Amino acid sequence: MPTTAAAANKPRESSSSRTGRLGLRAAPNQEALLRRAAEASNKTLTEFILDSACAVAEQTLLDQRYFLVEQAQWDAFNAALDRPAKPDPKLKGLLQHKAPWEK
Repeated sequence: MPTTAAAANKPRESSSSRTGRLGLRAAPNQEALLRRAAEASNKTLTEFILDSACAVAEQTLLDQRYFLVEQAQWDAFNAALDRPAKPDPKLKGLLQHKAPWEK
C-alpha cells in the first residue's frame, strides 16, 4: 500500500510515547498475512498495523475533502459561482423574521 508524502515525512512515534491502546481480533489467516507483511517491511506487527491503518485513515479523510473533475466541469462550476444570485422573495421573507430564540 502506498503511503502519502505527509505520512512518509512524519517522525515515527516511539513506543514510550504511545499511551492509547487498541485491541482487535483477527482470523488466523489475517494474522498470518499481517505478520508476513510486517516482516517483509522490517517493522514490528504493531508498527505495520499502525502505519497501514493511519495511511488509509488519512486517505479516507482526504477523499472527503478533495475531488477531481474534468476541466469542463470545473469551468461550469466556476461560472455558476460567478453568476449573480437571483432574487428569491421567499428566502428574503424568511430572513426578515427573527429566529425563535431571538423573540
